[in-house]
Amino acid sequence: MHPEALVRDHTIYACVMGSRAFGLATDGSDTDRRGVFLAPTPLFWRFDKPPTHVEGPGEEQFSWELERFCELALRANPNILECLHSPLVEHADDTGRELLGLRAAFLSRQAHTTFARYAVGQRKKLEGDVRNHGAPRWKHAMHLLRLLMSARDLLRTGDLRIDVGDQREPLLAVKRGELSWPEVESWMTRLAEEAEAAARRSPLPAEPDRRRVEDFLVRVRRASALQPDPYDEVVQGVVDGRRLGQG
Repeated sequence: MHPEALVRDHTIYACVMGSRAFGLATDGSDTDRRGVFLAPTPLFWRFDKPPTHVEGPGEEQFSWELERFCELALRANPNILECLHSPLVEHADDTGRELLGLRAAFLSRQAHTTFARYAVGQRKKLEGDVRNHGAPRWKHAMHLLRLLMSARDLLRTGDLRIDVGDQREPLLAVKRGELSWPEVESWMTRLAEEAEAAARRSPLPAEPDRRRVEDFLVRVRRASALQPDPYDEVVQGVVDGRRLGQG
């Protein structure tokens, strides 16, 4: 089965991400789409396994196979967790709604480590831009601040909200380069310290609920196995075509 056909025919969840989901869109903002597809179980019985992710069919579209998506979410991958909490859901079938119902199962205090590690890497890149070019990429600086806010609030409340709300204008001021780099650095440091403090008394559990997620995955795999095998449909189509040719 062609990768894009998996996305087209087997997507269980699709949403808009990026600036539009974060409440930071401007007139020139792209529409970034993300999704999750459930590859039919019989495809895993072959030597050539289904892809773990698919780029496209649109230019700004990216999708993960359900198992890979769950693996990354259980590791508190920031991009995956934010995708699961997008306020702009475009599609969710019954399985997709079950996945959304599991959002809390993926959340744990591990998010502090993964969000902080990602933030450190991004900050080093910005510091490199300052050294080499005299200024950071302001749009990237804005998104790093947003990520740090999201991590801090998640650890404080146990709830992941990705829309920046009343922080939209201060963050857009950063994107426009209206704050100095030392001011932005100071803001980043403060947010990282607040996240560190929040992690010590967070209401989140220490670990995600791996068993609950795995039970969900096994159940949907079993249900998929009971559906017609797409390989059998192809073979039957070839056989029927030959019969018609003989007729």
